Amino acid sequence: MDTTLLKSFATSARTELIREVGARITAVLAPGSPERVEQPSAVTALERAIAGAGGGDAGRAQAADKVAYTWFNRIIALRFMDANGYTGIGVVSPAADQVGQPEVLATAKRGQVDVEGVKATTPATGPGLLNGTRQPRAGVDAQAEAYALLLADYCRFWNRSMPFMFEREGDYTELLIPANLLAEDSVLSRSVRVLSEDVCQDVEVIGWLYQFYISERKDEVFAGFKKNKKAGADEIPAATQLFTPHWIVRYLVENSVGRLWMLNHPESRLVDHMDYYIAPVDEETDFLKIAKPEELTVMDPACGSGHMLTYAFDLLYEIYEEEGYTPSQIPGLILSNNLYGTEIDPRAGALAAFALTMKATAKRRLFLRDPVEPNICVLGQISFSADELSYLVTKRDDQKAEEAFWNQFAEADTLGSLIQPNPALTMRLTNRLATLDGEGDIFRADALAWAEQVIRQADILAPRYVVVVANPPYMGGGNMGPVLAEFAKEAFSASKSDLFAMFIERCVSLVRDGGAVGMITMHTWMFIASFEKLRSKLLENTAIRHLAHLGTGAFDSIGGEVVSTVAFVLSVRGDPTASGSYLRLVKERGEAGKSRAAFSAMRDSESYVYRRKQAIFASIPGSPIAYWLSDSFYS
Repeated sequence: MDTTLLKSFATSARTELIREVGARITAVLAPGSPERVEQPSAVTALERAIAGAGGGDAGRAQAADKVAYTWFNRIIALRFMDANGYTGIGVVSPAADQVGQPEVLATAKRGQVDVEGVKATTPATGPGLLNGTRQPRAGVDAQAEAYALLLADYCRFWNRSMPFMFEREGDYTELLIPANLLAEDSVLSRSVRVLSEDVCQDVEVIGWLYQFYISERKDEVFAGFKKNKKAGADEIPAATQLFTPHWIVRYLVENSVGRLWMLNHPESRLVDHMDYYIAPVDEETDFLKIAKPEELTVMDPACGSGHMLTYAFDLLYEIYEEEGYTPSQIPGLILSNNLYGTEIDPRAGALAAFALTMKATAKRRLFLRDPVEPNICVLGQISFSADELSYLVTKRDDQKAEEAFWNQFAEADTLGSLIQPNPALTMRLTNRLATLDGEGDIFRADALAWAEQVIRQADILAPRYVVVVANPPYMGGGNMGPVLAEFAKEAFSASKSDLFAMFIERCVSLVRDGGAVGMITMHTWMFIASFEKLRSKLLENTAIRHLAHLGTGAFDSIGGEVVSTVAFVLSVRGDPTASGSYLRLVKERGEAGKSRAAFSAMRDSESYVYRRKQAIFASIPGSPIAYWLSDSFYS
C-alpha cells in the first residue's frame, strides 16, 4: 500500500481538526451561547472534561486534541463504510455517480430523509434550515448546521452496532463538530479523495492513518526524551505505537495459529493459504491439542489498531470454512470465541474493534444488523476508597491481598496488560461480587459497577490463551516514568531494561502449556548481558520454533539504522530438543527486500535458514541466541 498520500492527509487533518474543534469550544462555552440553553447537560460535561484535564488553556487544548481525534476516527470510519456500501447512503461521501456534498445532505435538500438513521427532531429542523424557514446559529452557514445535525444522528444510529466508535445521544462531542466540513478542502472532503474505493478494500488503511495521525505527537515525545523527560500515561501510546509490516504479521500468525492447527489436523489444506509458513522438521508431540476451531483463542496484549488480529481473522475464517461451518455463522463465531485484544490507548482500541467489525461485515453483509462486539478491552484506571474497599472485601485473613486485587488497575493507563491478576483470587472475588447488591445506595452501586469492570479486565488477562501474538511497545528503562520503572523492578526483574522484554515475559505467562507466542521485538534480548536472565528463563520454559532475524530496516516508517528487530515464535513448555528454524535476513534492505527474502526462504532454504537445537545456546557463556555460528564452533 502506497502510504504517501495517507501520511500527508492524516498529519494535516490533525492540525485542522484541532483548530476547528478549539474554535467550537470557545463558541460553545461563551456566556449565553445557544448550546448553554439547548443542551446544558452536554455543556456541563464538556466543562468537567476541561477541568479534569487541568482547566484553563491547557485543559481546553487537551479537550480539543481528544475531540479532534474522535471526529477524525468517525469521519474515517464512515468514509470506509460508505466506500464499501455498508451505510446504505453516503454519510460523508457523495452519491456514487456524483461529486460534491455528502449524499445525506443532497437528499435532504430534495426533501428526502432516511427515517431509520435520522432522529425524529431532525426532519423538523433540517428542512427548515435548508429552505430558509429556520435560522441557523449566529455566524453558522445553514447547510453546515443541517449537515451537522444529520452527521450527529448517523453517529447515534451506528452507536447501536459499534458503541466503541460512535457516541450515544447527548455526548458533548456533538457540540464540537467542526464547522467547515462542507468546505472543498475540509478533512471530510479530502477523506473521500484519499480513501478511494480501492484503498478501502483493505482495512489495514485504518492502522496506517492512526500511526500517521499521531506521528507529530510522537516526535514531541521523543524530543522530550532528549531533554530527559520521562514517559507517563499520556506519552506511552504516542511513543510506542508502530504499525507492523503485513508480511511480518503473516509470518507470526501463520507459524503460531496456522502451525498449531496443522499439527492437530495434518490433513488440512490451510497450508495452501500460508505463504510464510515453515513446516516442522522434526516430529512434534508436545503441542496443545485443538479439536475444533472455537478452541483456537488468539490474544494480542498490545493490539494497537488490530493488525495482528485482523490477519488472524482471515486465517481462522479459512479454518472454519474448511471444517464445514456456514458463511453466515463464521464471522460471529470468530469474534465471540477466538480473538481478544487489550490496549491502554482508547483511540487505538476503538480502531481495533472497528477493523474486526469491518472484517466480519466484509464476509457477511448483514453482520451489522445483529453484530457481535469484538473482545477488545481498553484497560481503564480503576481505584477504590477505603469505604468502598470495606464493602467489597471479605472478612478473611488475606484482606490485604483482596484490597490489592481491587486496586490493581489504579495505574492501568501506564501498566496495561503487564498487570498480572491472580487467577484464583479472580474466581473467588467474582463469586463474592455475585452475592452483593447496591441495596439502593448509589455509592455502593457505583462501587459494584467499577468492581465488575475490574473482574472483566482481570478475566481477559488470565493465562488461558492458545496463541499470543504481539508487536509490543519498545521503551528503554531510562525513558520510563517512575510508576512504570518501579513496577518493572518489582514484577519483571529479568527483563526490566526495556518494555518490549517485559512483554516477552508477560506474553509467555498468558499462554497455556503447549501453546505459542509470536512476537516482533528489538533483537537485543538475544545477546546483551542485561537480558541474560531473560534468555535463561526462555530457554528453560519455552522452545524457539521459528526466528527471523531482521536487523535494521524492517520498518520503512523508521528511517536510518536505528532499530534492529527480530520476529520469533516460541512454544510454551515445548520440547527444547526439537530443531528450530532461523532465518537470517539482516543484509536485506527495507520491508520489500526482507519480505522477498523470507518468501524465497520458504521454498529454498539453503541461503537463509539455519536449523538449531536450542540446547546449544546454553553451552555458551551468557546463552546468546547465536544461531548463525558454525557447527564446528559449537562442537
